[in-house]
Amino acid sequence: MERNNQIGIWLMVATTFVFAMQDGISRHLGGEYNVWMVVMIRYWFFAAFVLWLTRRNGGLSQALRPARPWLQITRGALLALEICVTVLSFTLLGLVESHAIFAIYPLMVAALSGPVLGEHVGWRRWAAIGIGFIGILVILQPGSGVFSPYAVIPLLGAGMFAVYGLMTRLAAKTDSTQTSFFWTGIMGAVVMTAIGIWFWQPMSQGDWAWLALLCCTGVLGHWLLIKCYEFAEASTVQPFAYLQLVFVSFIGVLVFGEALHTNVVIGAVIVVSAGIFTLIRSRRSTS
Repeated sequence: MERNNQIGIWLMVATTFVFAMQDGISRHLGGEYNVWMVVMIRYWFFAAFVLWLTRRNGGLSQALRPARPWLQITRGALLALEICVTVLSFTLLGLVESHAIFAIYPLMVAALSGPVLGEHVGWRRWAAIGIGFIGILVILQPGSGVFSPYAVIPLLGAGMFAVYGLMTRLAAKTDSTQTSFFWTGIMGAVVMTAIGIWFWQPMSQGDWAWLALLCCTGVLGHWLLIKCYEFAEASTVQPFAYLQLVFVSFIGVLVFGEALHTNVVIGAVIVVSAGIFTLIRSRRSTS
């Protein structure tokens, strides 16, 4: 079991690195072309992957008959729209600040798990949630004269992703992981095609190569994540998911020339620490 946990942790580290690369490429392409189109093409590739994977595992007939179809449809559409919001945030606010703010989403999940899922949230986790939101205020610096209205965008994305996470946990009560994964890709492709096809733009040959790499990193990242959860429980590896903030900060600074402001670093440390604490408390309460 110890060896399995170690493999799971290293797979999560690899996953966060690949997703950080994906975010960097998304920032570049989203700054050059329409976000709707970029995400649409990315989902075409993702949908093809989940269709192949589901058929390969012999679960297509089951995946086409989810227990709660509207739940699967809604969560798949919500994730696609959340990705659009987040990529837009990358282009307007930058990778570093966007991810520092987006890191609040596990605390949003913890806060909403009580009223939505009926889970017990003790005072320690509520305290951590409050501290995490203080970290967000440190990052945003409201009232200081430097607050950017664009900061609302990653907050919106974090809220959407938190709701998606809760809906995924609801779906897991009646559907398999493979079924949920299938609907994530297929519904995302359907929604993004309905929107993105109206915003088609010609792309340079070099950017088509970047887009192909974006699609590959998306598939590789999800494959690594699936393998990660095969070796270790989510509660064991989830704290290491915050490494994506570290990797993406390096990309933002070294590739895009973004600045690491002191308030962003301090606020991010507060948010991540509070998030890790809530994960530990959640793990203890379910063990």
